[in-house]
Amino acid sequence: MPEQTAVTPDRSTVRLALVVGGLVLAVLLGFGLGRMNGTATTGASSGGAAALTADHTHPPGTGAHDHGSVAGADQGAAAEPGGLAVSSGGYTLVPLATELAAGRPGQLRFQVRDVQRRPVTRFAVVHDKPMHLIVVRRDLTGYQHLHPTMSPDGTWAVPVTLPQPGVWRAYADFTVVADNGAQSALTLGVDLVAPGRYEPRPLPAATTSTTVDGFTVGYQGSPQAGVTVPLTFRIDGAAGGAVLQRYLGAYGHLVALREGDLGYLHVHPEPELAGGQVKFWLTTPGPGRYRLYLDFQVANKVHTAEFTLTVP
Repeated sequence: MPEQTAVTPDRSTVRLALVVGGLVLAVLLGFGLGRMNGTATTGASSGGAAALTADHTHPPGTGAHDHGSVAGADQGAAAEPGGLAVSSGGYTLVPLATELAAGRPGQLRFQVRDVQRRPVTRFAVVHDKPMHLIVVRRDLTGYQHLHPTMSPDGTWAVPVTLPQPGVWRAYADFTVVADNGAQSALTLGVDLVAPGRYEPRPLPAATTSTTVDGFTVGYQGSPQAGVTVPLTFRIDGAAGGAVLQRYLGAYGHLVALREGDLGYLHVHPEPELAGGQVKFWLTTPGPGRYRLYLDFQVANKVHTAEFTLTVP
């Protein structure tokens, strides 16, 4: 029987084998660590949104969405305000006209377009509406919370009256649904103009109590820059505590606008009243003065209480 000779691999082959083995081990470790950290992406395969929206339907052109939790991402909006730009995240707010006659009923029409300049037509229903539009003059007067309707071509329209001349800011607050089911919550802002003599009003002094339409509205809480803190609002009528109704799926809606750049925060409350009061969790991004607008509903009518807040 002929003698067999053992084959010894050369050094270059050994080095190559070690490198390949190291790469494979790194990939396997990275995958395992990712699983341990619970890394996930939001998309069509995510079951959370489907479970949260199983009890209601959505109008054509809209999709499922995440309502948020008591102290989740929906509370306090975000550390940074929105509405400072006309474009963000690959989407652009495109008004078809930006000039409206002061004091006259008009109509605001606009589209939300993607990076290919195509009008977007799929939006999630968030707090009962696929689009929330906030309009306010740049001196923080004339606040309006509107809900446009969308035509099949992606053009939104809403009646609006700018009661006084000046420059106004319009905030489109919405959640886009991509083709793969992923959702992007955005707030885009654009200026509107009502020609005429502009006479800005000074911001009222800071206070924790105000009256509106016969109701006394007050809040407790001390907002701090960069810290999430509770704000609890109490609404009293002539006979005591008002009987609040849900408006847009909640007992109240709170918008905060920062003086100067008009940075926008839209905060939703805890799902249930606490001792007849409405509790929010607010995160103000920095020191300065803010104007708070609280929408609430009593006897099927919506009212708005306004406050000036100073954050040290």
